[in-house]
Amino acid sequence: MKMMEATVPLGRAGTPTEAAGAVYLMCIPESDYVSGQVLVCGGGFSM
Repeated sequence: MKMMEATVPLGRAGTPTEAAGAVYLMCIPESDYVSGQVLVCGGGFSM
């Protein structure tokens, strides 16, 4: 876990609440025009 956290720019793993926030983002009316996207909830981590 420590090795994984070291690769995340925020320096820590995300919480379930933060992951739920990403799901919520796609459920609110402001995201109605968003389609065909992949939302990465990774604290800045990318491969």
